[in-house]
Amino acid sequence: MDVPTRVPPNSGDTRVLLDGRGLTLPDLVRLADAAAVPAVDPGALDRVRRARETADRLAATGRWYGRGTGVGAHRSVTVDPAEETAHGLRLLRSHAGGAGSLLPARTVRAMLAVRANQLLAAGSGIHPSFVTALTEALRLGVHPAVNEYGGVGTGDLTALAQTALTLLGERPWLTREGALAATAGPDTPGDGLLPAAGEALAPLPTGAGAQTGAGGAPAGGTATGARPGPGAGPGSAAGAGSAAGPGWGAGPGPGSGPRPGEGSGPGTGPGGRGSSGEGVPGGGPSGYEGGSGVGGVVRAAAASPGGGRPGGVRTAPDAGAGPDRAGRGAERATLTAAPGPGAVDGFRAGGPAPRGAPGGDRRAGEVPAPVTLRAGDALALLSSNALALAQAALAGHETEVLLRATHAVAALSLAAVAGSPEAYAAPVHALRPYPGPARAAAEVRRLLGLPDRPAAPGPLSSDRRIQDPYGFRAFPQVHGAALDASAALRRIVEVEINCPTENPVLTPDGRLHHHGGFFAAPLALALDGLNLALLKTAQLSAARLSALSRPDLTGLPAFLATGPAGSSGTMILEYTANSALAELRSSAAAPASAGHAVLSHGLEEAAGFAGQAARQTARAGIAYATVLACELVVAVRALRLHREPPAGPVFSLAASALPADLEDRPLAGDITAATGLLPRLAEL
Repeated sequence: MDVPTRVPPNSGDTRVLLDGRGLTLPDLVRLADAAAVPAVDPGALDRVRRARETADRLAATGRWYGRGTGVGAHRSVTVDPAEETAHGLRLLRSHAGGAGSLLPARTVRAMLAVRANQLLAAGSGIHPSFVTALTEALRLGVHPAVNEYGGVGTGDLTALAQTALTLLGERPWLTREGALAATAGPDTPGDGLLPAAGEALAPLPTGAGAQTGAGGAPAGGTATGARPGPGAGPGSAAGAGSAAGPGWGAGPGPGSGPRPGEGSGPGTGPGGRGSSGEGVPGGGPSGYEGGSGVGGVVRAAAASPGGGRPGGVRTAPDAGAGPDRAGRGAERATLTAAPGPGAVDGFRAGGPAPRGAPGGDRRAGEVPAPVTLRAGDALALLSSNALALAQAALAGHETEVLLRATHAVAALSLAAVAGSPEAYAAPVHALRPYPGPARAAAEVRRLLGLPDRPAAPGPLSSDRRIQDPYGFRAFPQVHGAALDASAALRRIVEVEINCPTENPVLTPDGRLHHHGGFFAAPLALALDGLNLALLKTAQLSAARLSALSRPDLTGLPAFLATGPAGSSGTMILEYTANSALAELRSSAAAPASAGHAVLSHGLEEAAGFAGQAARQTARAGIAYATVLACELVVAVRALRLHREPPAGPVFSLAASALPADLEDRPLAGDITAATGLLPRLAEL
């Protein structure tokens, strides 16, 4: 469920302080949702500066993995000190090999916030400019294009390499709406984002060839400041092409040459790779340099690094890297599965070019200035599970909301079957002092106005049950376990986002340690535990839904049907709930942390798979919300059929939001309304 969730207000403050020590999960969600902007603690940034000075001194001894050596199986390969900066750049380029769909802006924003805060813990030895650029991206509302697949729980290398290249100016920034904001110059190296010359492009949706290119030329014409690519013919756009560029839904157009991708199709630049800077500056929209031949991927002119080739990566003049070789190739956009024809991650090929320019409206296209790469910065940025932590934080927060909403739904179901309050009595849970079950029982008592100690039951009669089915009687124990699992995940996330895990790591005493603290086993195990706990409480939700359809438990018509004999009522919702339950079961049945991998010539012979576990949690949350929504629809209908529906805010809110028609009719809209109601119930 990668959609914004409600976060408790923070006294009206729209800032979140990042200091490497105190970032909370709710504040991380606020940054992800752009409900707040980051504020960097000056003292923390000063610690980063001092750590950088320490790192430079220690690196002079020659014992610094990834800076004076290769990485992985190349750990013993020595890197010439004069090549350390160039080595870092090669490391970033070679590791930017992610695949799969582009991640939503919200997820990437959370990753940027996590990584900035981790770096402020001052254990990486990175230059402070990277922290500043990460937080500036959050403030400006732009993010790098990051692919879903690449991490295995030992560092999100591909995602952070893509991020690093964006910070350096080699890849484009995207806006929160998914539009291209700006990119570096025309000759930066490609990383597979667009197909190379000779590779086929994805087919365009019908009529897309009539869209306008970024340079102002309609598709089928030649944009200002560009030259046609090989094989271009009538109907082929050359030069700047569409704002989204090839790969964002572009494909071969009529008149293309024998090699698809070489100047063929709307928005395709010369050769599908750009024109090596042969475009004429100023050919693009006002404020941008055109003629890059990268399918409308434009860059802000003011963001060009000074003192070097346009679009190149700045390297520190004292880094000994030799000639700046960072400005080769062209940025290319990812061919991924899209939500609709020609669309990727919410934006469409042929859309409008980015608005504004740096120095103007900060909400209209400004991007952080490219960062200067120095020796040691590359691995320092890569060495983190920031993406897995971001995904875990968002999925965990959304699960917390659903678990809180479950108290309200279960309370309505208990009222609908006139269930016994004995199972929720405070003395019962004091005997077995787990915090989760005690909290679950207390919440149901509060929402229904039940006493902590229910009155002793009267004599047994034929119309009173001694005890209820498990869905009601064991709810505190089962749901309480899910609450405890959720709390455990939050604790681990908040530890991980507030500490340095880089390898090697600098400790406060100024010493360097090579270690395995980046291994995300605690995170993966906590996520897997939450997934299993969510499955168990979802099973009880489905059981309560089924119980509500039984006349012997409710005294109401079977399936709560009110029409003529044979009416189905809510019968189908059992099927829908169990369908979603099966999906949830598939997410929890194979714990991601049970996976195994042997990588880098056997040196890395295990993996945590935290990112995979986080994605399972997100999928489980979507399925769980559906199960819970089905129960809510049935519980509200059952209470409407009671002679005296309960008073109180829970039933009042639910009854006012859900349709009141009890005749046989399609119930899909009821489920949708109930799903949307869950965050509001969680606030009660």
